[in-house]
Amino acid sequence: MICFERIAERRIAQAVRDGVFDNLPGAGKPLRLENDSHVPEDLRFVYKILKNAGFVPPEIALKKEIAKVEDLLADMEETRDKYRQVKKLNFLIMKFNMLRRVPSSLEKPERYEKKLVERFGS
Repeated sequence: MICFERIAERRIAQAVRDGVFDNLPGAGKPLRLENDSHVPEDLRFVYKILKNAGFVPPEIALKKEIAKVEDLLADMEETRDKYRQVKKLNFLIMKFNMLRRVPSSLEKPERYEKKLVERFGS
C-alpha cells in the first residue's frame, strides 16, 4: 500500500510542476462543501454517488411534483382543468403521506379549492 501512495505522490508532484492544475474551474475560489453531517459516515460516499448519478429518493421526487402542480394551479383559471389538477394534487399528497409513514397529525394536508366547490355546486 505504501508503494501506491509514493507513486501517487510522485505523479501529483509532477503534475503540479507541469502546470496541469493551473487552469482548473474555480481556481482561487473557496470550495463549496456540502453539509452532510446528518448522513451516517458509512453512507456518505454512497449517497454522493447516487446524487451524482441523478438519483432522487421517492419522497423528494413527489415533493417536486407536488410543488409543480401547486404552481400550475396558481396560474389556472379554467375550473374544469383546475378541478383535475386539484384531484391530482390530492392524490400526490396522499401518496407522499403514505410513503413517509408518519402520524396523521404530521401529514401534509390535502388541498381543496372552495371556489371550485362553489362553482360546481354539490
